[in-house]
Amino acid sequence: MLESLKRIFSIEELKGKIIFTLFLLIACRIGAYVSVPGINSEAAVSLFKQATGGGQNLFQLMDVFSGGAFAQMTIIALGVMPYISASIIMQLFMALIPSLQREVRENPEMGRRKLSKWIRILTLVLALLQAGLFGKYALQWNASSPGVIASEIYEVQLFGVPWLFYMLIMTAMTTGTVLLMWIGEQISEKGVGNGISLIITLGILSSLPTTIGSLIKQLNLDSQLKGQLTFSSLIVLCGLFVLIIIGTILIIQGQRKIPLQYARRIVGRHEVQGGTAHIPLKVTYAGVIPVIFASSLLMFPATLGQFIGVGSWIGRLANAISPGTWTYTCFYVILILFFTYFWTATQFHPEQIASDMKKNGAFIPGIRQGKPTQDFLEKGMNRVTLIGASCLAIIAILPTLVGRFLGVGATITYFFGGTSLLILVGVVLDTTKQIESHLLMKRYEGFMKRKKAF
Repeated sequence: MLESLKRIFSIEELKGKIIFTLFLLIACRIGAYVSVPGINSEAAVSLFKQATGGGQNLFQLMDVFSGGAFAQMTIIALGVMPYISASIIMQLFMALIPSLQREVRENPEMGRRKLSKWIRILTLVLALLQAGLFGKYALQWNASSPGVIASEIYEVQLFGVPWLFYMLIMTAMTTGTVLLMWIGEQISEKGVGNGISLIITLGILSSLPTTIGSLIKQLNLDSQLKGQLTFSSLIVLCGLFVLIIIGTILIIQGQRKIPLQYARRIVGRHEVQGGTAHIPLKVTYAGVIPVIFASSLLMFPATLGQFIGVGSWIGRLANAISPGTWTYTCFYVILILFFTYFWTATQFHPEQIASDMKKNGAFIPGIRQGKPTQDFLEKGMNRVTLIGASCLAIIAILPTLVGRFLGVGATITYFFGGTSLLILVGVVLDTTKQIESHLLMKRYEGFMKRKKAF
């Protein structure tokens, strides 16, 4: 371990990327403790605990993803969820509008810039909308328990609307989300790993001390009485924790290798012998992106219902699709399956692979080149994706079902649950692969430099 770290930090460029990434992630955590002007964070956390009631609900899940910023009503309370929601919407538009697909395919650089521009604009709109709804919900809290909002700000009203409070909370929270979006893009471009995924992972990891505290509290070690959580339940949770980590690693790194053969061909005046290779079809081509997308997409309508539909049919609908309900679990599984296939379809292009194979004289044994190869790859990928998507869905919901059966608290369930661990393990694996590829590239460059010296 120490040798690996020493080798990593011996490369100046890689060391700079890692330090840059850590610096920006630390800045994210600082934002989690900067309250919106006029908000009493201590009173907000107290009311949040009363609102959640220790059960599984939307607010508890959002608080885990934001690293506790949601409960404290800080400037990054919305986290990166508006950005992810905007990305989902734009990806759907890409799939539905052929002209956009053609533009991205013909000019990838310009297409990516245009797509990023629209995602940023849509993120700004969604953040303003969610911040406004958050402000409305904070006003309801303040009406039932005065002290959450400073009276000096609340009393500045126009036509009975506290416009100053709305302006402050919408500006502060939207700025926080835009800042996180910028930090995520900077990490992806100049640092190590996927920036947005690392920000979500950091939020999940920051809830570890709270989870450990809840475990100790529910074990009731200070008393002779039986606690809410027994040692047998703790052993089951630890076993699930290990199984989910192992299962996630196997699924993300698992692949089906399609054998390839190359025909003999003439290069210049020499005949080049045919060789063998393989095409790796990953079990989860999308990684943990379907889990992140499914969670974010379910959060958005449920958030709207929780904020504006209390006591109405919208509120009842929001409660029906809140975490912990069977409706939420069913929708969650369906969305994971959908986004796994959707992402694979947008990123994996069997027609392009078949065309490149034909140009290079490669073929799959027993399969003709061209359209038969394309159909074979597409059929094989669909089968592999079905296995990967099903495993992702099972891992995502299994701990929640077991936690409900054992009567474990929501704080523990969300951390040890499949969603958090899938994201955590998947992002760590992806970041590790990037570091390894950087090390391999540097070794290759060093080898080439030594060869040039002779």
